[in-house]
Amino acid sequence: MTVDRLRARGHDVLTLTPDLFRTVPCPTYPEIRLALGAGWSAGRLLADFAPDTVHIATEGPLGWAARGWCIRHGMAFNSSLHTRFPDYVAARTGLPAEWFWKLLRRFHAPAEKILVATPRLAAEMADRGLSQTHIWSRGVDLAQFAPGRVPLSTLLDLPKPIQLCVGRVAVEKNVEVFLQVDTPGSKVVVGDGPALPSLRSRFPGAHFLGALHGDMLASAYAAADVFVFPSRTDTFGLVLIEALATGTPVAAFPVHGPLDVIGAGGAGVVPGWTARIGAVSDSLPEAIAQALTASRADCAAYARNFSWDASTDQFLGSIKPAPLRPAA
Repeated sequence: MTVDRLRARGHDVLTLTPDLFRTVPCPTYPEIRLALGAGWSAGRLLADFAPDTVHIATEGPLGWAARGWCIRHGMAFNSSLHTRFPDYVAARTGLPAEWFWKLLRRFHAPAEKILVATPRLAAEMADRGLSQTHIWSRGVDLAQFAPGRVPLSTLLDLPKPIQLCVGRVAVEKNVEVFLQVDTPGSKVVVGDGPALPSLRSRFPGAHFLGALHGDMLASAYAAADVFVFPSRTDTFGLVLIEALATGTPVAAFPVHGPLDVIGAGGAGVVPGWTARIGAVSDSLPEAIAQALTASRADCAAYARNFSWDASTDQFLGSIKPAPLRPAA
């Protein structure tokens, strides 16, 4: 979405993505492809493009290759922190998360700016020795995710309230905790991942729909009475504002992501906004009960504060103006 809007504003954008190279599947995340041994080719593409600025989106092999090229050629670059990979890897391996934070600090330290989604994450990065942060929030497609969507037909006859969880079905997303809570109504999970077979077997009363996209995903949000976000490791959570944009209130734990969107009191974080749009609590059933009191109209109205154009403005604000090129 950012690239589309940059190009619409007249910027020339080159994206270096794994589909341009030979790849291997990422361990335990096979849908994520890793471009191994692509350093020379990535450097050649960068050199031929001759960019005015470089943004490194992730800490994968291509990110390291671009980082190395920038350092060797004296090219300033920005990076961004989208995901708490150290916490994810620690959850999967049982190893201390700090081991992996050291690697992350090394990756981001040379960046001119590190783009992060929230002030809370910026403060944490400063505590970890990375203070050169710049806020780059997220947006939602307000045409796709909108109030008035026709609810997903497969959910219409389920006992209410319908509690929906959307995301990767993996240990770091804490989906099991959502399925364990004792609340009335129906629990629905949208998403795929390595934990799906186990959870489907252990929780036969829940409804697992697999991965949904586009109109079907928006219709799933529209059918839900409350969106439940059990993750404790996300930096923002796009699904939070997708749910809100369709009018569905959010229940979550009081951690990064939910606190930066829903707020500690459940009335958001936008100055002047006072209406409830969800709830956060260390007790997930309590958060669900409070969130169910929110107005769908208020949730949808609040989500309009998160547009991709505003997000693109923030992205451009992180970039140093390029020097003027001499006239031909």
